[in-house]
Amino acid sequence: MKKALSLKSTSAFLYRAVPALILFPFVSAPIALAAGLMLSFFGHEDAKPETGRTISFLLQASIVLMGFGMNLGTVLTAGISGFKITLFSVVSTILVGLFLGWIFRVDKKTSYLISVGTAICGGSAIAATAPVLKAENRQISFALATVFILNSVALFLFPVLGHIMHLSQETFGYWAAIAIHDTSSVVGAGSVYGPHALEIATTVKLTRALWIIPVTIITALINKSDNRINIPWFIPLFVVAMIIAHYIPHWSHTFAHLSWLGEKGLLVALFFIGAGISKKDIKSAGWRPVLMGLVLWTLVSVSSILILN
Repeated sequence: MKKALSLKSTSAFLYRAVPALILFPFVSAPIALAAGLMLSFFGHEDAKPETGRTISFLLQASIVLMGFGMNLGTVLTAGISGFKITLFSVVSTILVGLFLGWIFRVDKKTSYLISVGTAICGGSAIAATAPVLKAENRQISFALATVFILNSVALFLFPVLGHIMHLSQETFGYWAAIAIHDTSSVVGAGSVYGPHALEIATTVKLTRALWIIPVTIITALINKSDNRINIPWFIPLFVVAMIIAHYIPHWSHTFAHLSWLGEKGLLVALFFIGAGISKKDIKSAGWRPVLMGLVLWTLVSVSSILILN
């Protein structure tokens, strides 16, 4: 009993202390995510704070703040070319995902949610399409668990593979934006690889995230749903931040501080995202959805790097 209480109090303390330590310069995105995962797996389950909505807002606000540190010219170039790439990859990924779901005998709605999450922007796309798809909580949980597990692996794996393949920062930025699920891990991987990779990865991923809107509308029409469609508010604000930084250059020092604050906010969000993934979540996903998601992710990763090279 005393050991359980001690573990709970220690875990509660770490959930408060670790986010403060993340502000130190030696902490990177993979370290922040790994710290959250370690605390989730070995800490006390009851000590976890309720951070779902807070972390979602923190992640999105951090991306907006990071817009103050982006180069508008680079972003516009990446956005135009990124749109062409995402148009093909989003449609093809969803179609291939549905086919794989049929092969692995995954529930249709679960396979659709995994496909949309892989094609667009992970958990955000799943959260947006699930209501209009009229998916059950069980199906949403399976899809989210599958995407979050693979997304966490991608944050660690992609920068290593990028260096092994001697990818330029530009190529890596496009690759990360196409092949990594969640915006948080795309931005995290880009920041690890380099500043130019971060600019391209963030821009192309946000361009990709815009596909939430047409895909959700099409899904609603097919399923004859009248549920409210959620539009990602942070994307236009990200663009506004870049425009402000471009046209008011004498505030560059202030914008640099805002960008730094966004980068640190992202790391804190990644810590709590990792802390939210439990052993129970991994077990509940089951092997069929995870295997389907893994095969789909592998196909997207390999085909996209072949096209980019």
